[in-house]
This record gives sequence, C-alpha cells and structure tokens, in this order.
Amino acid sequence: MNLIDMHSHWATERGYALQTPAERELQNTTWRSKAKFATEEQMAADFRSANVEVILDFGFTKFLPIEEAAELHNYAFATQKRFSDVVIGNWFHFQPELGKPVEKEFRRCLDSGAGFVGLCASGAGGVPATDPAYVPLYKMCIEAKTPALIIVGHTGLGAGMPGGMGIILDHCHPRHLDVVAAKFPELTIIAGRPAWPWQSEMISIMLHKPNVWCELHGWSPKYFTQDLKHDLARRLQDRMLFGADYPLLSYQRLISDWRELNLSDVILEKVFYKNAERLFQNLGFNLAKRGYN
Repeated sequence: MNLIDMHSHWATERGYALQTPAERELQNTTWRSKAKFATEEQMAADFRSANVEVILDFGFTKFLPIEEAAELHNYAFATQKRFSDVVIGNWFHFQPELGKPVEKEFRRCLDSGAGFVGLCASGAGGVPATDPAYVPLYKMCIEAKTPALIIVGHTGLGAGMPGGMGIILDHCHPRHLDVVAAKFPELTIIAGRPAWPWQSEMISIMLHKPNVWCELHGWSPKYFTQDLKHDLARRLQDRMLFGADYPLLSYQRLISDWRELNLSDVILEKVFYKNAERLFQNLGFNLAKRGYN
C-alpha cells in the first residue's frame, strides 16, 4: 500500500533529530531503537523500499543561530531536489521571538521552489503556538496556502533528563492549537502526533474546527488511547494522516502495528495516503510536480 508520511526525521548524521550523545542514548528507552546513521542515498532507498513519500523535519534547527539554520535549510532543499521521487518537502522550525530575521528566512524557504515547505510550531523548548511572535509566520502560511504543523502532546525529547531539558510540557497542550485555529480560520493546521495525555481535548477540537487535521507520528498505533482508536475510524476518519517518525520508528514495525488494529482497508487507505492527497489538493499543491499550482 502507498504511504504518505507527513512527519519523519533525517537518518543522516548531519540532520539527525537527536543531536547529543545523551539524547541518542535515550532513544534506546523512549523509542526502543538505536541511533544509526545513513547517507542521503541510503535514506532515500529506505523510503523507496517502504513505498513511502515523506515530509522531513530537522527539529533542532530552531535552537541554532539563524545563519546556521539557513545552511541546513539549503541542505534540505538540495536533498529534496535530488530525491524528489520520495521526499515531498520539509517542515521548518523557528524561534519566532527573534522577529524579522526569522520572517525573512521563512520567506526565503517558501520561495525556494524546493517542493513542499511548511511551518512547524513546537512549544518543546520554546514559546507555545499561541505566542504573538508566531502571528507573522501564520499570516505568511495563509498567504502561501501552506499549513502550520502545531506539535501537541507529550514529547520524548528530554524525557528522563534533568529538568526534561527545560521543556515545559504544557506548551504542547492542544488548547494552544485551539486558540490559533479560532483566531486564524483560514489557516490549515495539522496537529503533530497523538495528543496524549490530552487526547480527548484534541478530539474535541477537531470535531469543533474543520480547519484542523492530525498526523500521528511518534507512536505505534497499538499504544493509541481507546478514544483515538475509536474516532480515527469514525468521526475523524477523513482528517487523520499517517506520520512515522523514521528513523526512530521503522516503517515495517508501524505498518504491522497498524494492521493489528483490524481497521478496514478503506480506513487504512484514507490514513495512509488518501487523506494526505486530498489535503494537498485543497492547498493547491501538485504532488506529481512537487509544487504549487
């Protein structure tokens, strides 16, 4: 079955989401996998082997000086162009409180012509999605008809480390996403990952606000809450999107675990790729050409 992976990470050493030895050591317990690097060619081969097209996310770049982040953005553009058959594009993180330099760099990313470019707003280690500093970036997303991926729920980043690396879990509470969705009804919002321990609140928001979708990276589906398992096959079946978190989780494991939910092929096809195709169509993004109409 085809897969459109709305959120995964880089397997290359340069782009690996867990940057420090301490973070990589925790991968063993949090994701039950080991850090292992690949070349760009090997990473693309992994995607082809799994029959997947993917949107990639560095994550850590928002903590870098904007000049260093821009170099990694260029790396992302070049990689997408080299492997456009499997890499749809990229999510980019920023510290919006830095102001004009961030807005200028996000504009450059949007104008790059390197496939899909979307904004990722993560409160993990930064300000929540409701912070006024994000407003110019949301307005740029609306203008460009590109979505904002707002990260919700518990994060494995910093788990088990002193002070959780300073990450305030409440910054990823879905109430922040709800406020953004209410204030910017023209903005397409994708909730990033399951929203545990606030999953019921996230379901309520999706039922209330049709401009909100959800991608399910970072979790094996067998660990989804019962209300999420129930509603992804029923009331929310048309706005749920597959996300993996490769290379922290393997496609082989995830697909096997999804099939163990005993969902119909109709539901699996929607989650795995049909809902994503419709989302891109609504945004005017042509998957075949890897660009906007």
